[in-house]
Amino acid sequence: MEILAAYDLTRSYRGAAEVCGVSHNTVRAYVKARDEGAQVPVARRRGRVTDPFLSQMTSLVEQSRGKIRGDVVHEKLVALGYTGSIRTTRYVLAGLKSKYRAQNTRVHRPWSVEPGLWLQWDYGDGPVVDGAKTVLFVAWLAYSRFRIVIAFDKTMPSVFAALDRSFRLLGGVPTYILTDNEKTVTVEHVAGVPVRNPQIVAFARHYSTAVHTCMPADPASKGGVENAVKIAKADLVPKETNLLPEYGSFAELEAACEAFMEEVNSRVHRATMEIPEDMLRVLERPRLHPVPETPVTASFGQTRQVPPNMPMITFEQSRYSVPHALMGEMVWVRGTDTEVVIVHVGVTGPVEVARHKVTLPGTPAIIDAHFPPAPAGALERVIRPTNKAEEEFLALGAGAALWLKEAAAAGTGKIRHKMERAVTLAKVLGTDEVDKGLGSAAVHQRFTHEDLLSIINTAGGKTHTTSTRTVTDQGQWLSQGTSGWANFGTAAPATTSDEDFEGATE
Repeated sequence: MEILAAYDLTRSYRGAAEVCGVSHNTVRAYVKARDEGAQVPVARRRGRVTDPFLSQMTSLVEQSRGKIRGDVVHEKLVALGYTGSIRTTRYVLAGLKSKYRAQNTRVHRPWSVEPGLWLQWDYGDGPVVDGAKTVLFVAWLAYSRFRIVIAFDKTMPSVFAALDRSFRLLGGVPTYILTDNEKTVTVEHVAGVPVRNPQIVAFARHYSTAVHTCMPADPASKGGVENAVKIAKADLVPKETNLLPEYGSFAELEAACEAFMEEVNSRVHRATMEIPEDMLRVLERPRLHPVPETPVTASFGQTRQVPPNMPMITFEQSRYSVPHALMGEMVWVRGTDTEVVIVHVGVTGPVEVARHKVTLPGTPAIIDAHFPPAPAGALERVIRPTNKAEEEFLALGAGAALWLKEAAAAGTGKIRHKMERAVTLAKVLGTDEVDKGLGSAAVHQRFTHEDLLSIINTAGGKTHTTSTRTVTDQGQWLSQGTSGWANFGTAAPATTSDEDFEGATE
């Protein structure tokens, strides 16, 4: 509209172009479209050289599950007649892989644990005793977080003995036991279905339980026992970090395992805020199945990961807020009939960070203090330079930033070129003067090529010149005659006294 208004005022394509700081061809196109009643010309999106091969690239990304490299794709496309550069190939491929990951990302559903239902077990590398490497058997009762650590040699009889001892320490047998796909449990996979070891099947039948295994190479399926193994290894295996002495015998290692179990099961667990052995005795042991007299011959709380960009978690299909400082952190949630309590474990131990009334799905429970205050001018874009030229221009000062905002809002053409001219001018006249001139130009909405120099000259009360001859690129001016600029820059440089500088500053 400013271009059309300038044309109506000047009745000249070049005159209107000079007023608006655009090409006279642009003015002609806008005026012609208005006279013909057509739509105003808009910038057209040009197709990429990769467009004819986009379906092939998408197929390669899907076949490789987003793992294919750019050089491999480029080699395949060149064989199909692709003429673009590998840089373009990598750029388009990165977008396709990002889209594929967003559509195929794994979504973890929280695990709702019931008392007496699940026991997980896993193995960890133990210390070397008398030159022999040992293995730590770690069992983890999911609801009460009761932990058992037994040192053994990881043979089939020792695995059965460790499980039997675990059941007797717990005072019952859970409904399900979960572990990795060891050969002692799964002999092979057929079409993704695990084939159980007949010996572990007989063991499970004897104790009236069922053995389940997690997905191959997926430790997240049994994260509780994985964490228990990590803690047991940190406290029992001699390392430089814990300064533990070497064990003189296997009996010393067994005694250390007993002491470790007594310690961890008699203190408050960081997730449940309860003592594991008390929860086992009061809540979970009554729901466990009885342990057979003859052995076989052969928590309370749920973990949540707070999203990195929204301080909200989901519990029982409802959403609850947490302090925004915990984004990306792990929290633990427990609920009652009327309340939901959220706990975070930091350097000082377990801390309750939020307590909500139970809400319904679709109605999030939000505490305003959990969210940071909205920044001033939240709807305004933050100026972030993306290349060296932009950094040099914005380094001029606040006036440059204001000029960029106002010029962009006014739809000024050739902004990058004008920014480069301002940076060049600052090297001659000084950064402060150019920055002040840009600020004044922004305030008064003056964004043409010569406005900045005119404002600086007016503010300084003199015409700035240089000692070298300046050759003006006539391709950027719309006027036909440029003879008036022939002697520009040939005069002797003007001297500036301290009084003049102080006056200009004032």
